Amino acid sequence: MAVARAHKPLLFEQVAARMRDAIHAGILAAGDRLPSVRELSQQERVSISTVLQAYQQLEAWDLVEAKPQSGHYVRLLRRPPPQEPPVSRPPTSAREPSVVELVRRMYMAAGNERIVNLGSARPSSKLLPTRKLSRLIAALAREAGGVGVEYDMPPGWPALRQQLARRSLAWGCQLGPDDFVTTIGAAEAVHLSLLATCCRGDIVAVESPAYYGTLQVLEMLELRALEMPTHPREGMQLDALEAALKKQQIKAVLVVTNFSNPLGGCMPDEKKEALVRICERAGVPLIEDDIYGDLYFGPARPRAAKSYDRTGNVLYCSSFSKTLAAGFRVGWAAPGRFRERFELLKFAQTVATPTLPQMAIAEFLQQGGYDRFLRTLRRELAKQMDHVRNVVAASFPEGTRMTRPEGGAILWVQMPASVDALKLHEEALRRGISVAPGPIFSSTGRYRSCIRLNTGNPDLEQVEAAVRTLGQIAHRLAEAAPRLQKSA
Repeated sequence: MAVARAHKPLLFEQVAARMRDAIHAGILAAGDRLPSVRELSQQERVSISTVLQAYQQLEAWDLVEAKPQSGHYVRLLRRPPPQEPPVSRPPTSAREPSVVELVRRMYMAAGNERIVNLGSARPSSKLLPTRKLSRLIAALAREAGGVGVEYDMPPGWPALRQQLARRSLAWGCQLGPDDFVTTIGAAEAVHLSLLATCCRGDIVAVESPAYYGTLQVLEMLELRALEMPTHPREGMQLDALEAALKKQQIKAVLVVTNFSNPLGGCMPDEKKEALVRICERAGVPLIEDDIYGDLYFGPARPRAAKSYDRTGNVLYCSSFSKTLAAGFRVGWAAPGRFRERFELLKFAQTVATPTLPQMAIAEFLQQGGYDRFLRTLRRELAKQMDHVRNVVAASFPEGTRMTRPEGGAILWVQMPASVDALKLHEEALRRGISVAPGPIFSSTGRYRSCIRLNTGNPDLEQVEAAVRTLGQIAHRLAEAAPRLQKSA
């Protein structure tokens, strides 16, 4: 069954992308004058109209500004780009998380369709091949007959597992179809991995800040989270992990290795290999959540920690929720030496993963549309990330810090300590904007001056207006804090 091809970059988009890369690399600095339209036309060997379109695109990305009778210039920020947040320093004791109620309230409040949703962690459905997948699943429903409505018992749809095995080469792995078990999203894959490796009351080492979904699962399973110091770009600090493994009875380590949630950091390959070896020596399973790995902005996909696994100690989890269709809820795990127990738990928990969505995604992959689509998606997400970072830099109070993700669709913003993220969240909701407040990313309620922003919305004008509004609220809270302290 044919699948329509993804959008190929137009000529002006290619020119604009090359100029954008030169700006990011510092070859063109803030305030520099760009070549004239005629000069760039000759350099790139394209028409003048193509160059004009390219410059319009750079202006839309907020990287370039046109000055009458003068030309185009690299845009000057009002002040230097904010610094990154420092390495986190969480408490050294394990805690049972207590975030479920706060997360529930956040989601209920943000459920209104009129809300500008900056609190989620996935690209907008406007960027995804929604219509193609809908047509595909409708056609398969007609053709599959009873197969599409029957249980697809674990380990899952064979054609999908075959496609996953092929894709594993891009992760640096060499996995076969029988290494995989399909799941209801990555959330179930992580949940089952914890059930396969831990018992009630056990300690699980996690990043800090940690994805609130992870903390919710730990809370529901009555497990304790040991938050580890985490670098905003390189992830969990391995020296701290080694020290903790010697002092505490840690039963599993759970890490989002590539473009972590919420910091967006990507652990370097050498650190991934070291992480795998540390866990092997300690006899502690490593649960790897690699749900954002395909959303890299650079030239090549970062490897999975699973690629360094030689003993089956890594339980690798991911899904298509961030790249194709969140509502299909198609995920998977390659649970290594825990595969048999994982498969039994899968059957006991949910019996099977829905059949038709698995069939549709397997067909989409088999037709070769996924990689072409991803190239377009990554380019759009990189543009949107740049745009949101620029608006935060220009709009938020002095002293604000933010991360520098090189993939994914989320940005972590650390505001001055006087800005309460929960108060900002409440006021933003009244203004029709949803954000994810920092305390939901910690088992101890830390990060009270931090928020996580979704950068996956392609409506740049709407997003810019919303982020500027957040900046105004943050300024007001920062200014009000000293007055409140004096009155107290």
